[in-house]
Amino acid sequence: MKRRKIWRAGLAVAVLAALAAGAWRARKAQAATSLAVAPVRKGDFLVIVRCRGELKARRSVQLTAPVNVPDLQIVWLAPSGDPVKTGQPVIRFDPSSARQQLQEKEAGLNQAQATLDQALAQAKITAEQDKLDMASARYDVEKARLEASKAEIVSALQGEESKIDLGLAEQKLRVQDATMKLHEASDTAKVASLTRLREQAQGEVDLTKHRLAQMEIPAPSGGVIIYLANFSQGWMNAKPFKVGDHAWPGGVLAEIPDLSTLEMEGKVEEIDRGRIEVGQAARVHIDAFPEKTLTAKLVSLSPLTEQSFEWPPTRSFRGYAQIEQDGLRLRPGMNGGLDVIVNKLPDALSIPAKALFTRNGKPIVYVADKKGYSPREVELLARNPDEVAVKGVDAGTMVTLVEPALEKKP
Repeated sequence: MKRRKIWRAGLAVAVLAALAAGAWRARKAQAATSLAVAPVRKGDFLVIVRCRGELKARRSVQLTAPVNVPDLQIVWLAPSGDPVKTGQPVIRFDPSSARQQLQEKEAGLNQAQATLDQALAQAKITAEQDKLDMASARYDVEKARLEASKAEIVSALQGEESKIDLGLAEQKLRVQDATMKLHEASDTAKVASLTRLREQAQGEVDLTKHRLAQMEIPAPSGGVIIYLANFSQGWMNAKPFKVGDHAWPGGVLAEIPDLSTLEMEGKVEEIDRGRIEVGQAARVHIDAFPEKTLTAKLVSLSPLTEQSFEWPPTRSFRGYAQIEQDGLRLRPGMNGGLDVIVNKLPDALSIPAKALFTRNGKPIVYVADKKGYSPREVELLARNPDEVAVKGVDAGTMVTLVEPALEKKP
C-alpha cells in the first residue's frame, strides 16, 4: 500500500515536469515566432545621401499689378493651380472707379474742345472785321491823298484842310494796323492756351483709358498660375491673394512657373556636403505621389550655406536636382525627399537598418533558426538611413528586427 502511494506520487511529479517542459517549449516557440524578421537581400546596393526639400521652377514669369493705377481691388482670379494659356486673363480689378473717371475726363475734354472751337471762331470773326476796318482805313487814306493833291487848284484853306484830313487818315490807318496786330497776337495766345488745355484733357482721357485697359492682366506665357502671399496685413497674417484684396501698384501678385524646369531643392547637411558633387544621379520621392520614384540628376550645389526661415533657424547647403518629366501633375512647392546616389555596390547583401545591433563594440545580427535566435558577427560595408550593406550572412537568411535580449517577457 505504501509503495503504491509512492509510485503514484512519482508519476504525478513526472507528469507535472513533462507539462512544465512542454509549456516552456511552447512559450519559447511562441516568443520566437512573435519577433519581426526580414530576409537578407542580395542585389545592387545604392549608397545615398538623403535630404528633404521642395519642388521649385528654375524659370518663372511674375505677374505684377499695373503702375500708376490707384485703388486696385481684385474682383476675379483664375483658380490657383489651374493651367493657363498665353493671353488668357488671370486677374481682374474693379473697373468702376476708372470708368467713372473716364466719363469725367471725357466731359472735360468735350468742354475744352468746345471752348477751343469757340475761340477759333471768334478769332476768325475778329480777323475778318480787322481786315474790313483796315481796308476802310486804306480807302480813307487814298481818298484824303487825292483831295490833298488838289491843293494847287483850290484855295489855300481847302488845301490845308485836305492835308490835315490826309494826316488824320494815315494816323487812323496806323492805329488800325496796330489794332489788327494786337487782335492777331491776342487770339493766337488764347487759341494756344485753349489748345494746351484741350491736349491736357486728351492726355488725361488717354491715361484713364490706359488704366482701364490694365484692369485685366493676361497670362504672358502658358503654365500654371500660383498666387503669392499678401503681406499687407503683416508677416504673421500673410496669405495668398484672393478676391477682395487690394493690390499696390507694381506689387507682385502671382507667378507662372515653367514646369519643364522643375527641380527638387534639397537641404544638404554640412557633414554630407563633401560626399556629393554635380552630375550624380538622384532619386526623388514626392509626398503627394508616395508610390512613384522619379529619376533625377544633380545639376547644381550652393557654394555657401543658406539660412532657412523656419524656427529655430538653421543653415544648410542647397542641392538642385533636375527631374525627368514623366507626366505627373508636379507643381512648385510640393514637398518630398531627395536621395543623391554617391556610390553603387553590385551584388551586395543588405538588411534593414533595424536588424543591425552591436555587441562588445562589434556589429551583429540575430539569425532565426529552429532553436531560436543566434547572434552572428557581420562586417559593415555601407550604411543608408533605412538599410545597410553587410558581409558575413547568406542571402535569404531571416534576421530579426528586434534584439531578442531586449524583448519583454509576457
